[in-house]
This record gives sequence, C-alpha cells and structure tokens, in this order.
Amino acid sequence: MSKTATAPAHGVTLTEAARDKVRALLEQEGRDDLRLRIAVQPGGCSGLIYQLYFDERTLENDAIVDFDGVEVVVDDMSVLYLAGSSIGFEDTIQKQGFTIDNPNAEGSCACGDSFS
Repeated sequence: MSKTATAPAHGVTLTEAARDKVRALLEQEGRDDLRLRIAVQPGGCSGLIYQLYFDERTLENDAIVDFDGVEVVVDDMSVLYLAGSSIGFEDTIQKQGFTIDNPNAEGSCACGDSFS
C-alpha cells in the first residue's frame, strides 16, 4: 500500500479479496481510468448510507490510496465517517458482494447498508 503523492491518506483499507475483485471488474470494463470511490450520504433506515462505485473523476479534496494498482478514493467529508474502515469482498452461497467493516458505526440496520 502506498499513498498517492498528491493526496492525503483516508484511513480506509482494502482486503486482498476486495482488491482482486475490483481489479477483475475493472478488467471487464476494459478501462484503466476508473477508481473505486466510497462515500457516505444521508439516507437509509439508520441515517447514513454507504455508496461504493467506480468513478473516473477526482475532486479537489479527495483522499486517494493506491492498493497495488487499485485506487480507493474517499471525499473529504466521508473520511470522518470512514477512517479505520475495511472494505472486503465475500463470495459464498449465503452472500456475494462487497462488505464494509466500519468501527465508527454506532449502529446499523439489518441489511448492513445503512449505519448511524
């Protein structure tokens, strides 16, 4: 893991499984200009909701960390809610998809997509 020279670190980590899945998805897209963006927005049943998506743009105060060629971007407002979080990926019979383990969340809903 190395911090991008021009951007501050955001404190979010990416597991090896998540990094490999993001890399595979980017290869399917055939694009090398996309980054994984994680953000926190108002909404959901617990007050805040995670947004996880590919983004080709960067904003002035974005924090960007490169995980062996996979860039993870967090906007400056979301850093407060996400510092110390870990993004993982599960692929089991019961669940397939990205997971977010956030030590800052005081509570979450049953679906796991919303937190307070």
